[in-house]
Amino acid sequence: MVSIARVLLIASSDEAAGPLSSGLDALGWRTLTAYSVDAAIAALSDMNIEAVVLDLSDASLIEATDAVREAAGARRLAMVGFNAGEGAAAGIHVLDLCMAGMPHPAQLALRLEQLVRAAVTEEELLVRRATFAEHGASLADPHSDTAPIRVLAVGAADRRFLALSNALNDLGAVTVAALTPYTAFDYLHESAFDAVVLWGASDHTQALSIATGMKRNTRLYHIPSVLYLRRPEDLNLSEIYNRGISDVATVETSEAETAARIMTLARSYRRQQATRRALDQARGSGLMDKTTGLFTLPLFAAHLSSLTRSARERGRTLSVAVLKVSDSPEVASARRGGWLGRAMPQIGAMISRLVRSEDTAARLSEEVFALALPATREGAARLAAERIAAVIGCTAFDAGEDKPPFVVELVTGVAEIRPGESASELLERAAATLAAPTAAAEA
Repeated sequence: MVSIARVLLIASSDEAAGPLSSGLDALGWRTLTAYSVDAAIAALSDMNIEAVVLDLSDASLIEATDAVREAAGARRLAMVGFNAGEGAAAGIHVLDLCMAGMPHPAQLALRLEQLVRAAVTEEELLVRRATFAEHGASLADPHSDTAPIRVLAVGAADRRFLALSNALNDLGAVTVAALTPYTAFDYLHESAFDAVVLWGASDHTQALSIATGMKRNTRLYHIPSVLYLRRPEDLNLSEIYNRGISDVATVETSEAETAARIMTLARSYRRQQATRRALDQARGSGLMDKTTGLFTLPLFAAHLSSLTRSARERGRTLSVAVLKVSDSPEVASARRGGWLGRAMPQIGAMISRLVRSEDTAARLSEEVFALALPATREGAARLAAERIAAVIGCTAFDAGEDKPPFVVELVTGVAEIRPGESASELLERAAATLAAPTAAAEA
């Protein structure tokens, strides 16, 4: 029987692992608990675990973090530590995130979602850089950015808030103060920041409103925000984390510890953004389809072969979606008049911008496109393909003078890789399932 556990909890007792395990399970992150390092290594060898969460109150687990990482082999694990204790957050280098206390399950689930996608994105960059190198092009190293971390501190001047800003500066960050929400959003739209600290003072309502506003902006969505409170309150942590807050701290925690937690979030965000920018550089490599910015058929075939090998080596899944222009009467008329051909570059460009940076979008022929989605199950891949088809289907294209605009329906086919399946077999199987969205829904 294949385990569907996504998260490996490593703890010395149920007291530490129990609340997180039940909380994450309820949020869709199925967990498996290991009570020793040996058991954890065995689980990582046998199962396709996506993330590891360690209880760092046990010193032996801190010493074993490198061994846990190595046990995953080529697979890039998201690793989170909790119960690290004051001052420990900056010292455990192998972790993606280190928390001083016990995280709330809702908080941890949100962070795991981001860290797992970041791990997949970094794996994709490694594969994509190799593919492009084989074709005489190169992509930038995402870890070459040495600029200081920039933190926006939002809130009225206060002795404790200023002390936190000084602690951030001591860790090498550049801190910019914004006294009002209006000033804060002006700064956010004008400059790049790696984290935002929101001073809750006696009322955290305004701080939560800022966090909610950031989540409504696609450019600001992923910037981590930390709610800094003057004193502990009876807070609904599930609501706070679901409103977009990445972490909550109070002045009862030392400024040095809080600053270290903020820096961990900021560095993780900086790394993720740099990786995505490196992936986006593919469009300017000279290897892409000039009219759409998509992978060409030869480049996609080479990259898909590399992705299938990578999926086997890393114990990941891989899905492929094919999108083809339908033969509806409206499309057939536009095709005969030559207007469909004129619209195809725009459709391809839209597809290239509707996929995640870690996904690969290609133009296989004049009216056929394909997506390679690493670490994505068939159901999620189908939703992604149908969402793209729906966006295209809601767009009106010019059909010439005295004729109404026409719309283009895309039929979709999806397949998830099977053991031993080659790249060409996977692509052919996805193409063989091409069906209109309505027909797929009825099936």
